[in-house]
Order: sequence, then C-alpha cells, then structure tokens
Amino acid sequence: MKLLNKTAIITGGCKGIGYATAIKFLKEGANVVIIDLDQEEIEHAVTNLREYSERIEGFAADVTDKKRVETSIQFAIEQFGSLDILINNAGIVQDAQLLKMEEDQWDKVIDVNLKGVFLMTQSAALRMKEQKSGVILNASSVVGLYGNFGQSNYVAAKSGINGMTKTWARELGRYNIRVNSIAPGFVLTDMVKKMPEKVVNMMKEKSLLNEIGKPEDIANAYAFLASEEARFVTGTVLSVDGGLTP
Repeated sequence: MKLLNKTAIITGGCKGIGYATAIKFLKEGANVVIIDLDQEEIEHAVTNLREYSERIEGFAADVTDKKRVETSIQFAIEQFGSLDILINNAGIVQDAQLLKMEEDQWDKVIDVNLKGVFLMTQSAALRMKEQKSGVILNASSVVGLYGNFGQSNYVAAKSGINGMTKTWARELGRYNIRVNSIAPGFVLTDMVKKMPEKVVNMMKEKSLLNEIGKPEDIANAYAFLASEEARFVTGTVLSVDGGLTP
C-alpha cells in the first residue's frame, strides 16, 4: 500500500475522476476526505466508498469560499491527525466562443477552476509547511497546453494552473512540499458517455492508442505522484492523454 496512513483531501470527489481517485487512494491505504458542494451527494458517495475502506469522510464546501476552505482543511486534520496530500480536482465548464461568451461565464469558470485551486492550496500549504512535508496535485488539462475552440475561460484557468504549479514547486520545495499537475486528455466520464457516438469516436481517433481514457487512468497517475515513488518529481505537468499532445 503506497499511501498507507497518508491523509488526502480530494475536491470534487463525488463523481468522475475525483471519485475514482478516492477509490484508488483508499485501496492504497490512505485516509480520504472528499469535498464537494452538495451534502446529499457527499453522503451518498461516502456510503459507497466505505465498501473500500472506513477511512473516508466527506465535507461540503465551495472552494471559492476562503473561510469554508480553511474549515475543510481543519476538518481533515481533526479527523485524521494530518494533511499529507491535496488533490485540486474540482472544476466546471461553461463553454462559448470568444465573441459570444458572457462575462458571467468567464467569471464562474475562473473563480472555481483557478481561484478555488489557489485558496485550497494556500490553506493546505500553511499546514504542510508546519510539518515540513506534503504533496499538492492539480487537475490541469491538455487544453491548457494547446488551447481548444470555444473554451477561452477553461483554457485560461488550466494554463494558469500549469503556471501556478511550477511557481509553487519553486516556492514550497524548501519545505519538502512537492507540487505537480496532471493534464488529462479525453476521459470517459458520465458527461462523455452521454455524448453522441460520432463525437466519442472522433475523440478516440485523436488518441495514438485509438481509445478514450478511463477515470482510473488519471487516478493511477495521481497515486503515483502522491507516493514516495515520485519523491524526486516536482514542478511537472504530466500529460495522461493516450498520446493526444504532440
């Protein structure tokens, strides 16, 4: 068990990649706190996750609310005694072309996907600095590396995450805190499953492996980067995309 007795917070942990990551971390022996917006969804997810381990708790928080963020960090420490890993997985999309995008669409995506990561990391890093160890992992995207049609706000946020990852790795390395990002390609989440078959096939064709990734593929990469096996890896944006990026 590569994460035995480590405590991890996973934002956006009720569904998709966040949920798959919670399962992986529990199987690897970690204590896990999932953070999401809806209390009912959290309770449902926690109940299901107890199938894998009893070391799972949930906390309702908006990652853009600084006070609630700080309370969530304190909750994890009170439950399990430390905070070793933060996975900034929570995110939203509100797509539109530049000439049609509303200011509110821009603000909401930047607020959750960029400011939320900043607030969670700032609060977590303060605790990790005290214990002189920690791992921070951010959810980027391949679109943050090469852009995407109709996603100015999302691409800006993910590009910003890549930059913050490299900056934080420089700032926090002296405290034995590693900071990395994962840039997934097309992943078979519930949202993708609902798309027309033609669109899904197009996604497959863009991959050198001619397939779409599974949430478990991203979860496995998070588990590696969170573990001692990656002790000398920091400041990296790891593409997990089936060869989608050049």
